[in-house]
Amino acid sequence: MSWEKLAEHRIEEAIQRGDLQPPPAGTPLDLAEYFALPATERMGLSILKSADVVPPEIERLKQIAELERALAECGDAARAAVLRGKLQMLRVNLALAMERRKRREPA
Repeated sequence: MSWEKLAEHRIEEAIQRGDLQPPPAGTPLDLAEYFALPATERMGLSILKSADVVPPEIERLKQIAELERALAECGDAARAAVLRGKLQMLRVNLALAMERRKRREPA
């Protein structure tokens, strides 16, 4: 089977399963988020998003939110101290990553 026929076959299967539902006709595309990204990162982040892979900074934000929830629910002082240490480490790590990102972006 040629690549073209294979691709057409897979697209056909996805349509039949309902995986490829187009938005209603006339619905405007919201590309503001896409164009807000630096031009050098758009394609890479678009590919990652399509593959359901999140950037490391977003993963760190999720980890921070989880630790904050755990800390709020924690009743043990020793465990809370450990959680605060991990939380501080993640916040510093995120701040450094964001600073590196700013320095890479053209002015």
